Amino acid sequence: MAEIGKGVTAGKLASNVQKRLSRAQEKVLQKLGKADETRDAAFEEMVANFNKQMTEGTKLQKDLKAYMVAVKTMHEASRRLQDCLADMYEPDWYGKEETDALAEEMIEKELDFTLEDLDTLWLEYHQNITDQSLLCVDTYLAQFPEIKARIAKRDRKMVDFDSARHHFTSLQKSKKKDEAKIAKPAALLEMAAPSWAQGLISAHQVAQTNLSYNQAEEELGRAQKIFEELNVELQDELPTLWDSRVGVYVNAFQKLANHQEKFHREMGNLTQNLHDIMTKLEEQRELKRDDAAISKKGEGKKSEGANHSESAAVAPKSTVANGSDGELPPGFLYKVKAVHEYTATDGDELELNVGDIVLVLAFDNPDEQDDGWLLGLKESHWLQKKNISAKGVFPENFTQKV
Repeated sequence: MAEIGKGVTAGKLASNVQKRLSRAQEKVLQKLGKADETRDAAFEEMVANFNKQMTEGTKLQKDLKAYMVAVKTMHEASRRLQDCLADMYEPDWYGKEETDALAEEMIEKELDFTLEDLDTLWLEYHQNITDQSLLCVDTYLAQFPEIKARIAKRDRKMVDFDSARHHFTSLQKSKKKDEAKIAKPAALLEMAAPSWAQGLISAHQVAQTNLSYNQAEEELGRAQKIFEELNVELQDELPTLWDSRVGVYVNAFQKLANHQEKFHREMGNLTQNLHDIMTKLEEQRELKRDDAAISKKGEGKKSEGANHSESAAVAPKSTVANGSDGELPPGFLYKVKAVHEYTATDGDELELNVGDIVLVLAFDNPDEQDDGWLLGLKESHWLQKKNISAKGVFPENFTQKV
């Protein structure tokens, strides 16, 4: 309760206490059925919708915040996993040969860029949802406390209006009774008073009755005006607020869905890049293992390149048969196996089915070889027809060396 001396006078304090007592008394009488209550079924339905709307909006806000916490937690877990991968990736795993140093350095840089992009993508995803979905819901819910307070005030003013109305009605009834009594001067005071004073006493009683009646009428008018002003304002605002919820939900979830779609699409691209990097590292390991075996047998030269296409161009020169043994086509380098289907889109391309064994051939003119493409002939065709008329180019990353 407010203290006297801090902007609240004793009279104001007494008035507030009297209002609370009058409201409590009025509510008790209404519950006992001794006083009628102003009811508005349409407005009560609006208030029920408002409470439902506020509950749903608060739950949405709470769940969105929980989702944001989960995104942040997932981001931190992803970052720790990325840091672990970066720490474990050591060039020493694959040797320190001069020919491999450049390739390993390039792979390291590519890995760093990929991990940085993943971190940036998580941060942007978190920020976009916060700015465009959560902030929208926060702004929407910010208006509810003020409207809720006005609904409570409207309810209090309605009780004040009912109390003033009942008080005025009771005075109307008592006024009629007092007028009847005044018309019959039966009071002892009037009987004892001189005849010239009896009229003054009657007039005084009438004046007091009229004063109380007029004060009650004015109080009723003020209470009714305040109540009706609040009632009209809320009847205009509550339906508009109720209709606005659809737009808020659409906006919040539509933007959330858009950001999720974008995030997962870009995350898929980055994780594919990470997968490709790991594939390169595995290919590098396989090449080094093959080079070590060839070196021990004295049947090949030391590898002059780190990646698959470079080693393919120079490593197996000693295995080129040039048709001398009648078993392999001229210019044969090594065999690969198709791990993905490839549909030829040009006349000089070789169509692949999963499982096909392809004999890789050397290009007649090395300048004609595009990066990532090999020239070859299906082994089945060579075994049947012993000619290279069906040779064609195909993407290297659709195959695996055997």
